[in-house]
Amino acid sequence: MVFRLLTCRVVRPTLLAAALLSIVVACSSAGEPAEEPGIDVIDVSGPLDASALEFMHTSIQRAAETGQELAVLQINSRAVLDGAALSELLQTLEVPPLPVAVWVGPSPAVAFGGAAQLVLAAEHRAISPGSEIGLTVPVVAGSEQVVPLTPESEAMGHEVVSAEDSGLDLQPSIRQYLQDLNGQIFATAGGQVTVETIEPFEDGVTLKPVTFGQPGLGVRFFRLAATAEAAFFFLVVGLTIASFEFFAIGPGVAAGVAGLSLMLGSWGMVNLPVRPWAVGLAVLGWALLTAAYQKGGVLALTVLGAAMLQVAGTSLVEGLGQIDARWYLVLPSVLAVLFFFLLAMPTVQRARFSTGTIGREGLIGEHGFAIEKFDPDGMVEVRGARWRATAHREAGLSAGSEILVAGVDGMFLEVEPVTGPREN
Repeated sequence: MVFRLLTCRVVRPTLLAAALLSIVVACSSAGEPAEEPGIDVIDVSGPLDASALEFMHTSIQRAAETGQELAVLQINSRAVLDGAALSELLQTLEVPPLPVAVWVGPSPAVAFGGAAQLVLAAEHRAISPGSEIGLTVPVVAGSEQVVPLTPESEAMGHEVVSAEDSGLDLQPSIRQYLQDLNGQIFATAGGQVTVETIEPFEDGVTLKPVTFGQPGLGVRFFRLAATAEAAFFFLVVGLTIASFEFFAIGPGVAAGVAGLSLMLGSWGMVNLPVRPWAVGLAVLGWALLTAAYQKGGVLALTVLGAAMLQVAGTSLVEGLGQIDARWYLVLPSVLAVLFFFLLAMPTVQRARFSTGTIGREGLIGEHGFAIEKFDPDGMVEVRGARWRATAHREAGLSAGSEILVAGVDGMFLEVEPVTGPREN
């Protein structure tokens, strides 16, 4: 009871003080005016989910609150994944609180779907040479959320337009673009504003201070699975490492990695326009590979499972040309899974079931049993671990037959059936 009272009197005030301190720090830094008005470059790449769009929106508001001269959205995105957040950002761009420009870059960059509409909604926009814009339909990938198209966006439709044919201002770098914006007039909520991006110094002129902003670490962490290939990778690798821990006996670091991978993969599944049958096919392919390993490496099941994974990964997302998975980026994930099942899992399993002083030679004379029918090779279990083994064809070993380790031949144990009573 005394301990509980002391905890209430000491810990609670401490936590309260820490909370108040964090609030004070946050409030003092969030709206603090800049000492010298500068330029905020808001850099977001990859599919634009709700968190990325919200970051862009709040960054524009923060730039206005701190008295910045200009905010620039730097975009390289193949799709938008949230219609509500996109609509809110488009409304802000219609009547921005401060001058806002958009640049598609650096090359080769893309702006497809709703990302293209963001570019076209800005009063001042530019694109780097070698980049592309278009595929404005659908505005939100894989969703029925309706975001009205502007006439300019609707004209692009299902076409991909090169930077040179887009009619947008060609700007090879963000620095060059910022210099060219000097003296441009922007319409804002407070009226028309003439932007000054250049300031003089003793030897000439230079850009005003430029600050590059990106989403926080938490947002960027979850956005690791924002593409079809990445979501597939985290899903199948998480499942594979879970199998690895099961067969290798005992949860450890790998179990944590599996949980983290599955969490990221699930985040991708929720945010991307996935095909449910492709997710099911991926799980089935993993299950077949697990069964093949459990049975000692059945080639037909292994090949079928790997093929299912490749098809599932390539078909995972209904991207309509915007965020479709590319087969050559899915293939490394499939090969990584095969590596685990064919090499890593057998090696680690044997290491866990053996001691540091006993190798294969130490198993000679040991008894065990066959896990499957030998023809003439198969799998045996000796001392609780599974080993690849070979026997004479006339040995007639089948699943459950008791065996004796007679020798070692490279990576294989040489075994023979136990015909007499076992010696104790």
